[in-house]
Amino acid sequence: MPLHQSKFARNIWLGIENLLLHKLRSFLTMLGVVFGVGSVVAMLAVGEGASKEALQRIQKLGSTNIIINSIKAIEDQSSSAQQSRMSMYGLTYMDYQRIRESFPNVQQVSPAKLIRKDSRVGSNTLELRIVGTTEQWFDLVPREILAGRVFEKKDVDDFSAVAVLTEFGARKLLATKNTIGQSIKIGGDSFEVVGIIKTESGQAGNIQIPDQQVDAYIPLSTVRKYYGDLFFQRSSGSRSLELVELHQIIVQVNSTENVESTAAGIERMLQNLHKKKDYTISVPLALLKEAEATKQRFNIVLGSIASISLLVGGIGIMNIMLASVTERTREIGIRRAIGAKRRQIIIQFLIETVVLSTIGGIVGLIMGIIIPVIITYFAGMPTVITLQSILLPLFISVGIGIVFGLYPAINAARVDPIIALRHE
Repeated sequence: MPLHQSKFARNIWLGIENLLLHKLRSFLTMLGVVFGVGSVVAMLAVGEGASKEALQRIQKLGSTNIIINSIKAIEDQSSSAQQSRMSMYGLTYMDYQRIRESFPNVQQVSPAKLIRKDSRVGSNTLELRIVGTTEQWFDLVPREILAGRVFEKKDVDDFSAVAVLTEFGARKLLATKNTIGQSIKIGGDSFEVVGIIKTESGQAGNIQIPDQQVDAYIPLSTVRKYYGDLFFQRSSGSRSLELVELHQIIVQVNSTENVESTAAGIERMLQNLHKKKDYTISVPLALLKEAEATKQRFNIVLGSIASISLLVGGIGIMNIMLASVTERTREIGIRRAIGAKRRQIIIQFLIETVVLSTIGGIVGLIMGIIIPVIITYFAGMPTVITLQSILLPLFISVGIGIVFGLYPAINAARVDPIIALRHE
């Protein structure tokens, strides 16, 4: 082993021996760094887990999708209360056609008509949300196919009486029965089950995920033929007829760069075509950007809190090392008298502080990895430990040892050997 390497190793070993002479004091000094590093790793893991979950929810909506929903205009809501009347609102088949043909950046468009109907198979009943749509729906809202198939263009063109159920709907209606090929009654009409798919539910930001667990997907042409566009609505104190052609249109744009400009273009078009504000436009990409910005702010806040913890730990190390220099003044004087240079005294004390902060950092790291595991196990919160969240606090703890150990080390090197030898 080269001479300089053996000297470096000897200095490290000497530093460890000096720290072991005062085990309790060294342990208490390390605690500041241990808790600082541990809290940084744990907080970053919790923050990363929450952020990842939110981003996954938003990505399920499709980062290149634009979701347009029909809503009843505010003036219609107030005038229809306590009255029996027919209201017409929402998206139209013409809107769907114009969006599909007017915007060069639009790749696919999927319309959806949403109706609640009771369904029955034998004695099993369930209220389903009928989603009358086209084959593009399954491209824009991709879900795992568990059995059979989703419907195709041929089914839409031929007005086929076929239905794709969700896993939840299949369990409720088709329990103990054959699944694919089974006939189910929906609102008095018979449909053949051709497929079963998984669903996602919940909300991402203020946007509802398009599918629900009680969905049954039927070709749009078939839904129009069987149920039409006119719906009878009954609520407390009022009855009304509603004419809604389409409840939702999902638009897929060719790239994320064109999403916002296309959404603005669609909004301008709908403003010109609709006399009332009877639609809403949601852009998942905007939510995604907002979530990523929130994540950045969250990391900055966590980093600031963690920096304060580590700063307190560093001050503790510096305080103890200053006391150690005072206690070991005579030892420093002897070393200087037998030829030790100031540089060697600085290195000796610096190595002790770096060893102290590094061991504290490693112990804190272990603690920081265990805490997220406990949180996930008992609270069910998702946590994610990244390589960055491990390396960053470890490097900072080593840096703290150098920064906060430098001043006591320089103080030790400045001690006059003659005065030091007289020190009792």
